[in-house]
Amino acid sequence: MKKFEEKTIHTEKIFQGKVIDLQIDDVQLPNGKTSKREIVKHPGAVAIIPLTTDNKIIFVEQYRKPLEKSLVEIPAGKLEVEESPEDTAIRELEEETGYTTKRLQYITSFYTSPGFANELMYLYVADDLVKMEHPPKGDEDEFVELIMLTLDEAKELVEKGRIHDAKTNYAILYLEMLELRKRC
Repeated sequence: MKKFEEKTIHTEKIFQGKVIDLQIDDVQLPNGKTSKREIVKHPGAVAIIPLTTDNKIIFVEQYRKPLEKSLVEIPAGKLEVEESPEDTAIRELEEETGYTTKRLQYITSFYTSPGFANELMYLYVADDLVKMEHPPKGDEDEFVELIMLTLDEAKELVEKGRIHDAKTNYAILYLEMLELRKRC
């Protein structure tokens, strides 16, 4: 057994949903004792930083029921079965913003909540945006409003708690790092 590895002894599937599955694993710990782990299984997701030609970032505002409030976020969405992260990024960009691009740049991927979930999120930058004449319809239960902000305006919303999710904060830090590099 690797230094910190927890060996799964038994898995009990609790729930299978449209977005997540839940399970409880009995595990053997590195010290030989056993414990339980509540695990959220997720197919993965993408997030996109859409940049306009006039140095604005396209955000979406949407209501987040688990938080009981609206947040301003970068566009994002769940991977569909047999869909590549790149295809998901373009689809979500089009559905949520009405823009498309032929230039999508992969930035990184990260686990959103590794203490209890396996969701891996892929982050992309999209520029050279084109407004679509007939954008595809988004999810019927998803209501979003577009907000175009400069990097400084986005940082103000972080301070006010309107931007309050990890993927969007990560995106803002990434853009800020790019700005700093340009100055050096």
